[in-house]
Amino acid sequence: MSKMYMNGSDSMKFKPLPIGIDNFEKLITRNYHYVDKTLLIKDLLDNKADVNLFTRPRRFGKTLNMSMLQYFFEDTGKDKSYLFDNLNIMNAGEGYLSHMGKYPVINLSLKSAKQPTFELALKCIRDELTDEFRRHDYILKSDKLNQEKEKYLRISKAEDDDSLYIAALKFLSQCLEKYHGKKVIVLIDEYDVPLENAFFEGFYDKMIKFIRSLFESVLKTNSSLEFAVITGCLRISRESIFTGLNNLEIISILNDYYDEYFGFTQKEVSKMLDDYGLSEKEELTKKWYNGYIFGQAQVYNPWSIVKFIKDLYKNKNVLPRSYWANTSSNSIVKSLIEKADSKTKQEIELLIEGKTIEKPIHEDITYDEIYDTMDNLWNFMFFTGYFKKVNERIDETNQKYLELKIPNEEVKYIFRTKVLKWFENKVKVRDLSDLYTAIFDKDTATFQKELNKLLRETIICCDEKEHISCGNAGYTAKLVPRQAVYAYHGFVVGVLANMHDHIVKSNRETGDGRCDIYIKPLSIFDPAVIIELKICDNPKEMIKKCDEAIEQIEKKKYDLDLKEEGYEDIIKYGISFYRKDSIIKIRNND
Repeated sequence: MSKMYMNGSDSMKFKPLPIGIDNFEKLITRNYHYVDKTLLIKDLLDNKADVNLFTRPRRFGKTLNMSMLQYFFEDTGKDKSYLFDNLNIMNAGEGYLSHMGKYPVINLSLKSAKQPTFELALKCIRDELTDEFRRHDYILKSDKLNQEKEKYLRISKAEDDDSLYIAALKFLSQCLEKYHGKKVIVLIDEYDVPLENAFFEGFYDKMIKFIRSLFESVLKTNSSLEFAVITGCLRISRESIFTGLNNLEIISILNDYYDEYFGFTQKEVSKMLDDYGLSEKEELTKKWYNGYIFGQAQVYNPWSIVKFIKDLYKNKNVLPRSYWANTSSNSIVKSLIEKADSKTKQEIELLIEGKTIEKPIHEDITYDEIYDTMDNLWNFMFFTGYFKKVNERIDETNQKYLELKIPNEEVKYIFRTKVLKWFENKVKVRDLSDLYTAIFDKDTATFQKELNKLLRETIICCDEKEHISCGNAGYTAKLVPRQAVYAYHGFVVGVLANMHDHIVKSNRETGDGRCDIYIKPLSIFDPAVIIELKICDNPKEMIKKCDEAIEQIEKKKYDLDLKEEGYEDIIKYGISFYRKDSIIKIRNND
């Protein structure tokens, strides 16, 4: 259980939640809450693959699992079995426990290679290699390694010679086998971070050559290798860094086996909520953080679950947040937006509305192919956790297609905020002088033409699950999506944001209500503008809705405050929207 009593009092103490703790020994010895994933060890031993590549989104427990593997398998000369007391692997049988503490282990993380230049990224990788050599420098005390000592010391001293590091992992594995008399387990975490970073920073070709040499030497025809586990976000094609590596088993989010070892299952989350006295928050937690499909398993985002439960424990009324948005790289998503054509924009709108899209899936992609097609970008987004698989089919050419959907409210929030913001930023840098001039010249044709151009360049987010009545002032009520009202309103306000020599306000209380938007010049002798918006659920309503908007301005006396301030020339616009079209009507103040 995760609960325990302290000092004989009635106050209950809960195990602390491991925010950012990815060292298994630290997590266990400091008594953090641990969701048991130790049967990953059993499955690795059962499957007997030489090289296992696990691809999962960021913050799904990859690094902690790698640390757990290290502490189970590594021969440190000290008994570490106490770390696994009462964990599932201890009940797996002696055939598995006989492997505990029996192997030399190399554990290398490449996450520090996210640097702006190749030189800095390479230095970070070299530093990681040097640290791993230093961690094992106990082997230098043996006379078994007399021939290897000079080269070993040069690497552990971080000598500035690139040739030392190209095959450093293979050399270290050979030294460790020679010392221990046992083959070596190699763990490489975040293997694709250097590649993704190099692609976006512009030195991909240099980095791919170094990583290919580093990996091939240790993973291909290395007689000192017992087995290897590699983790990352994306499956990179064999041709890019795993050339000729026939012993590579790739386990992506589409594979059924190992499907429950990364991310939290429903059973695990329910138990956590119960342990912390938060069972009543289960449906809210499920709506926000569940929905990922790995193989056949439905899993939660573990990072977000731990963060949310910790926040809930402090305050049961706290609202869910998008914790993952600030930890995951959004470079790929931004690339999608920057290249989006009209079809892509429509597909993003469908996804935000809770609908699905179908895309061909190609698991073997290299980073330098990311911009070749929009389908490649969709693939990258799927494998990095922005979508879940709803269904799949294979066509007559054996091409696999996946039906994709946004998995939960957390990821939908990312789309609504970051994605829509990027589109808004694209609008803001446009020259909108023709539109602004048309507004004050009472040129509705140009105003409407320019506004419709912008509508086609942006995304309007409408969630079909939320509806409100748009009937006003006695008119027949129609149900339209609540998010549509906000989205079109926000769109128009965003379009007017660069009107710097005017005061633009929205939802301002005036007369007998609140007008949607008003534009006030600094001089009372210049024309002021009132805009009322209406959203239609079919195109035949558009003209009627424009008239209703203007009538509402008149009936609610939205121009009252402007008149009292001395403005005489007040232009009143009614704008109706249907999808990516608008109609604009005008009425002048007499």
